[in-house]
Amino acid sequence: MAEASRARRKKGRPDDGLFDRELDHLPPEARWREWMNRVEASIFAASEPVGRETLARIVGKSCSIDLLIDDIREELRGRPYDLVAVAGGWKHLTRPAYADAIRTAVGASERTVDLTQSEMLVLMCIAYFQPITRAELSSFFGKEISRDLIGNLRSHGFIASGPRAPQPGAPYTYVTTPAFLLEFGLDTLRDLPDREALEDAGLLSKEKLLAGDIMPGFEDAGDNGDYGAIDE
Repeated sequence: MAEASRARRKKGRPDDGLFDRELDHLPPEARWREWMNRVEASIFAASEPVGRETLARIVGKSCSIDLLIDDIREELRGRPYDLVAVAGGWKHLTRPAYADAIRTAVGASERTVDLTQSEMLVLMCIAYFQPITRAELSSFFGKEISRDLIGNLRSHGFIASGPRAPQPGAPYTYVTTPAFLLEFGLDTLRDLPDREALEDAGLLSKEKLLAGDIMPGFEDAGDNGDYGAIDE
């Protein structure tokens, strides 16, 4: 049984001891080019962003992945796609200038998500104030947030359950996910518009939200039906 398990692992993934990462037999320029080709091919073949640890398996220990990525991106200048840092890794993405041409040729992407204004506002608050409970979200908007609204954001994979809050009943909190970063073209949450700048401009404040001073018309944001009770 153990032998069969090892055989399956070897079949699915090359033995690390047999894969030549260092390429010491090649001159420096040829070695760098081969590392570039390996990295670009791996990212191109992947359906999700490829992280640094994954790429480190296919290049030498002395190789700077950041410099390698920079060289690949330089070669892609003028091409209709680029290598973009998103969701903690890298992914090939077409440039925005060609969005209309792509839609005309092949139609809208199946991943296109059409969120309501209310869902976008809730998602924004989760992104900035996570981990956050549903009760806190309800305080922000002066209206109870439904299980359906939270469930829809979860079904798209944009949010997930976070740690339980240190409050009576230990309610669940909600946090954003890598799918959220990917959908909105962010590498990390640090790429969100600067929260302090938004607060200085009076556009975002947890205290004002809790006091109901921001977005008082949330209940008229375009959703139909009652929101129901909160399920902690």
